[in-house]
Amino acid sequence: MGSRAHYGGVHQKAASATTNAARPTLWWARLAGIVSGVAGLTIADLVAQLVSPAGSPVAAVGEAVISLLPADLVNWGKDTLGAADKPILLATVAVVVLAVSGLAGQLELRRRSVGGLVYVLLAVLGIAGVILRSDSSLLSPVPTLVGLLVAYVILTSLTARLARWHPRRRLDDDDRASPTSSSARRSFLGLVIGVGAASAVAAVAGRALAGAANAAATARAALRLPAAATKAAPVPAGADLGIAGLTPYITANDEFYRIDTALQVPVINPDEWSLKIIGMVENEVEISFVDLLAKPLVEHVATLTCVSNRVGGDLVGNALWLGYPIRELLAQAKPLPGADMVLSRSDDDFTAGTPLDVLTDPKRQALLAVGMNGEPLPIEHGFPVRMVVPGLYGYVSATKWVVELKVTTFEEDYGYWTPLGWSARGPIKLASRIDTPRRGTIDAGTVAVAGVAWAQHTGISKVEVKIDEGGWQTAELAEITGADTWRQWHLSWAATPGDHTITVRATDANQMLQSDQIAEPAPDGASGWHSITVEVR
Repeated sequence: MGSRAHYGGVHQKAASATTNAARPTLWWARLAGIVSGVAGLTIADLVAQLVSPAGSPVAAVGEAVISLLPADLVNWGKDTLGAADKPILLATVAVVVLAVSGLAGQLELRRRSVGGLVYVLLAVLGIAGVILRSDSSLLSPVPTLVGLLVAYVILTSLTARLARWHPRRRLDDDDRASPTSSSARRSFLGLVIGVGAASAVAAVAGRALAGAANAAATARAALRLPAAATKAAPVPAGADLGIAGLTPYITANDEFYRIDTALQVPVINPDEWSLKIIGMVENEVEISFVDLLAKPLVEHVATLTCVSNRVGGDLVGNALWLGYPIRELLAQAKPLPGADMVLSRSDDDFTAGTPLDVLTDPKRQALLAVGMNGEPLPIEHGFPVRMVVPGLYGYVSATKWVVELKVTTFEEDYGYWTPLGWSARGPIKLASRIDTPRRGTIDAGTVAVAGVAWAQHTGISKVEVKIDEGGWQTAELAEITGADTWRQWHLSWAATPGDHTITVRATDANQMLQSDQIAEPAPDGASGWHSITVEVR
């Protein structure tokens, strides 16, 4: 009995020791997989910048994920996350890849080559995403294959060292580390640190290479835009009220909102860019960038708004655009009877359906824009050419990196967002916003209440402000360059201590009052009066 109990205790103690020893070993194995995965991803990105930017696997898989997601989830991301949707999606893809890489490390430690099979599965998914991209080439899968090879070589090296560090224990082993395991531990940890440092260097090099070797960035830096044949009216001194906290009349390029579907910004060398007009036309038209710049260009100040903009939101901006009227090229193409829509397509295959009568309206400066606020278009805002159409939300008109205009019908074709439940035509709703004061606490006394209001291609005639349940007070309006821009407004308020609610509403140039009916952005833009609550001390 005593012997049996004694040996049973030995077995239980040994099993417990083995289990406890295995747990940290598995975590080290998972770390090995994650470190190898990071190395593979950074090397793949670096190689992509050298041979094929379209071959970056994380961006390619992210785009494939978007194409497979249900409409409700895509719309939720657009409405809830706004400009953060793309970074969050890319980060999610990377985290999933690294989690699977950790599993690969665990499996590789248990049985050689099994972790490699997991990496092969990841590579297959990455290559599939790359091949599905519209700008993929024969070289596009190469970065993923190189990343796979690098990741697996590192994984086998790490797991071999880990196996020597933590060999399988026998029942009579004690806890003292042998010289061999100590050496293996140092070798394992040294390689982990070395690979981590090399991965960081590769990541930085890949990003630097993406900027330095970017033909589009080089061409943009060297580009000198021609003078406009038709200049915009000078911005009146009274267009900007100069009030602290009030949005400037002209939005700086680096502060202009960006909402699009591109996980990886298209890189287009303007020397290789061209625009085709096809579809229901008598004459198909193709124009190069050089030919476009040689046209009599037009300057125009216009405000752009995203349909995802919520009441009081900041997905709106005003800029001086330089471009060529789209109606002129459409006149050359001669649309056929029955056509009522132009489906614009970007270099990354995003599409937007714009009413044909809007683009051919002689009173509306719908432009193929090449310049923004006196500079060539920023790459992230559509370089070398984008569309700017006053009066329509961007999702049906403001196609960046545009390469094709297809004259068609709303019955026959639709843009990217229409099948996801958004309105097909997208006229911008009348809106107003309070910029200052912000929500929170302010001091009693004279307070500047100010903001912007917009009714693109119609114009603003009046803005009114209400404090608590008092009457509507007419605000002072700033000057403007035309009906296609937003308009600053201002009201002086004698603020008294306590909690107060400030509300704003606008009236457009057609004397239509802004709706107080609250509506979410989907399917055709948000509505409602913007209100804020402040505490006055």
